[in-house]
Amino acid sequence: MTIRPLVIIPDQRLKQVCEPVAQVDDEVRALADDMLETMYKAPGIGLAACQIGVMRRVLVLDVAREDEEPAPIVMVNPEITWSSEDLSTYQEGCLSIPDYYEDVERPAAVRVRFLDRNGKEQEIEAAGLLSTCIQHEIDHLNGILFIDHISKLKRDRVMKKFAKAAKEAGR
Repeated sequence: MTIRPLVIIPDQRLKQVCEPVAQVDDEVRALADDMLETMYKAPGIGLAACQIGVMRRVLVLDVAREDEEPAPIVMVNPEITWSSEDLSTYQEGCLSIPDYYEDVERPAAVRVRFLDRNGKEQEIEAAGLLSTCIQHEIDHLNGILFIDHISKLKRDRVMKKFAKAAKEAGR
């Protein structure tokens, strides 16, 4: 397993739609393992493949608390098949937008169909933090960032700050 470098805004790969995975094979499982190691090291609770520069529909997450056993989930080609009308608000952050947090309102619960790390079709219903994390990561696969859900003024301010930092760093 390898810790991969994170893609940081304003990198345009974060605004692209990721390609579906044709088959879950050893390469996809190795990618998922690298993503989990990268996510845990960061540390974070979710990571989409595009956040390490791989434009494929793969995400990993683990919302277990520090005092709980790790409970990693690998989702390949995830698709939300249902979302609740009830909404919830969580303060979200993102490994691709370091040290920035903002309240985001999303459906409180979702049902998701996906392939697991063995290529077997799965479906789960999620609520609370797990629901928010799944929606956040699926957004990444569709080229959407959590800041796309906040006001234009706040989003422009964040983008300007990170564009300036990228320019200074020569990215």
